Amino acid sequence: MSRMFGTVSMGIRAPIIREGDNLVDIVTDSIQQAMKFDGLAPRDRDVVAITEAIVARAQGNYASVDNIAEDVRTKFGGDTVGVIFPILSRNRFAICLRGIATGCKKVVLMLSYPSDEVGNHLIDWDLLDEKGINPYSDVLSEDRYRELFGYSKHPFTGVDYVEYYSNLIRECGAEVEVVFANDPRAVLKYTKNVLNCDIHTRARTKRLLKAAGAEKVYGLDEIMTAPVNGSGYNAKYGLLGSNKATENTVKLFPREECQKLVLDIQARLLEVTGKHVEVMVYGDGAFKDPIGKIWELADPVVSPAYTPGLEGTPNELKLKYLADNDFANLSGEALRDAIKEKIQQKDGSSLVGNMAAQGTTPRRLTDLIGSLCDLTSGSGDKGTPIIYIQGYFDNYTNE
Repeated sequence: MSRMFGTVSMGIRAPIIREGDNLVDIVTDSIQQAMKFDGLAPRDRDVVAITEAIVARAQGNYASVDNIAEDVRTKFGGDTVGVIFPILSRNRFAICLRGIATGCKKVVLMLSYPSDEVGNHLIDWDLLDEKGINPYSDVLSEDRYRELFGYSKHPFTGVDYVEYYSNLIRECGAEVEVVFANDPRAVLKYTKNVLNCDIHTRARTKRLLKAAGAEKVYGLDEIMTAPVNGSGYNAKYGLLGSNKATENTVKLFPREECQKLVLDIQARLLEVTGKHVEVMVYGDGAFKDPIGKIWELADPVVSPAYTPGLEGTPNELKLKYLADNDFANLSGEALRDAIKEKIQQKDGSSLVGNMAAQGTTPRRLTDLIGSLCDLTSGSGDKGTPIIYIQGYFDNYTNE
């Protein structure tokens, strides 16, 4: 009988990771325990994924509010800084903002609206229409924002982020002025020194600011790119991808040596299982909540490190297209056999432009698999920072 399972994603429990822990040993041992007690049977081209959080924890990649403040002060001189396009998140940005505000005399906080970059809404689109506000051109002061929209709270967290961020900045000893705009150049009316905090649009934002006459422009990816008084750092992403660790520290995105880690885990698993398993580090998945409208992707990339076998995009045929078109006159076993034969005829060449491939997901494998892993592991108390995936590269013909 044919194997009935296709893709299976499993969370593997692991110990609580501390700085200096050997992740190669821990990941390998955890998988061996799953083999021993839960019957896991590794196969070639299985995928092992580990969350970026335990990689950064093992690296000891942390920075304090004082570390961030010193770096900001060094780069901007400690005067007024425009902090633009931050995401609305106590976990992702609040502690970073503490550090930024501690390193400045005044913060001009410019928020995008009606939502931040990852979909956290300040204002409903229908309300914007009702008030006759054009978010692509209108710049609003805090007074004007309150006059129009009042004191709205985030539907999931119950937080008024305008008030929350403003109070946080004042608590750090800095003045604050809040502005609402979607053109980054609007901040230059208030200051020529700008820290842009957007994630996936950061290169364009920097380009526009510099062309418009900004004097000092840094992105969040350029803060904490080197150690400050022995702190952690990330040479490539800076504070992007950081998370709250304590009220005074953030855990940074894992450093680039995690590429060696995935290769070492792959080699060790080959030794103990005899199977060639792909390995990746994953952060936020890339998907959207249709109710809360939040894009999950607050990390700069889904996967900062992966083995070479995970490079590329899917190259698949759409079974329902074949069933409804090429083989519309077949059914039952004849339909099954015809589709299997069609799949077996694939020669590895790209199916881009082939009508039978339309509707398949044109995304990178690491983004797709990382999203699957993020949904499997969750972000709470499951205790499964290691994800084991089988059958991802199978198709309808695999027995």
